[in-house]
Amino acid sequence: MAEREVLDSVTSDPQAMGWMQGLPPAPGKRINWADAGHMRFPTHRFAFSHMREFLPTARVSRGNGPIWILPEALRDDLDAVRFQALDDGRELSWEQAHAANFTDAVLVLHRGVIVYERCFGVTRRDTPHIAFSVTKSFVGTLAEMLVAEARLDPATPVVELIPELAGSGFADATVRQVMDMTTALDFSEEYTDPTSGIGAMSNALALTPRPPGYAGPTDVYAFLPTIAKAGEHGERFTYRTCNTEVLAWIVARCAGQRLDQVLSERIWQPLGMEQDADFLIDPTGMPFAGGGLNPVLRDMARFGEAMRLEGRAMGGQAIHAAAIESIRAGGSKTAFAPNNYTWLPDCSYRSQWWMMPGNHGAYSARGIHGQAIYVDPVAEMVIARFGSHPIAANSAFDPTSLPAYRALADHLIQNG
Repeated sequence: MAEREVLDSVTSDPQAMGWMQGLPPAPGKRINWADAGHMRFPTHRFAFSHMREFLPTARVSRGNGPIWILPEALRDDLDAVRFQALDDGRELSWEQAHAANFTDAVLVLHRGVIVYERCFGVTRRDTPHIAFSVTKSFVGTLAEMLVAEARLDPATPVVELIPELAGSGFADATVRQVMDMTTALDFSEEYTDPTSGIGAMSNALALTPRPPGYAGPTDVYAFLPTIAKAGEHGERFTYRTCNTEVLAWIVARCAGQRLDQVLSERIWQPLGMEQDADFLIDPTGMPFAGGGLNPVLRDMARFGEAMRLEGRAMGGQAIHAAAIESIRAGGSKTAFAPNNYTWLPDCSYRSQWWMMPGNHGAYSARGIHGQAIYVDPVAEMVIARFGSHPIAANSAFDPTSLPAYRALADHLIQNG
């Protein structure tokens, strides 16, 4: 806690702090999985750009096809764009927001052209960085693609597709309720509580060391059947990562392949990604669908641009247009409203994407500690960002990121 109070984005810069530097690194500069240093500030500022050095991964192959070339025309007028923070009204510039949000890398596309790109700390253009829950939006898009192809019926009860969940809270939920996170489950997404549902799932994944004497599930598919029902499905949105794990299980079953392979064949290769991605896996080798993808920033931007272009990429239709249309339609605002998200009024959630109608109809993939893909169709703008904020929850940096995105969009609309 003392470090969080003292260190800012400059003084916690992982390059300046010297983490893992030296041959070998000095004892005081080493980061170890055994003490969860890869998930704790300030050492996580290094680890988020080196996750495969701390945890096992599977490869999401880009294949041998051509790369989707993103033209560059860098602009010098964006750093000065100003906005007011949502929490205290202070005025910041786009450039100042990077420090406020502990940004590791950020890229802006306008009409398909890279107009802005910055990297900080140990993150480089070719550095895979953990995307955390941005991963969910890739999974949701894959599910919508299967729906568009009539290979998956969103009205189907989960138990018909995954019989292993017959005794769980998921059994009588529909696929759509899982996609939109309107399931009613006994599962808490409290990141600071090791006894919460997300804490228990982390133990099953072995993302961090398990407590002494741990006797719980040792992989994700063993953990999911233990989640009980709490209430009635379909009544309200509640953000729970376990939904994405079930959705990925459904996608894998429908496709007959592991999620990393489906992602490679259905998105990574058709979109002409420039690098393979790393996907964190559990002890059985299954990808961590709720937050384990590690792409490079430009490939995050390519995905956002394909979403903006209604699935078009590389001169063809890479993602089914009906899948994009379904996502853009948004979810139930009535189901979303009871959460009372301070910085997300009048919003909704659909197929693992966050809808933001107050911002030009923008929608976003969002991950803890500052990961984001932000698509503004009116401004013809896509923003991709990696971060390593000390606080996991988006509410910690929404006040200095969401208005920055809106201000940049307005600037691009007004100035071409």
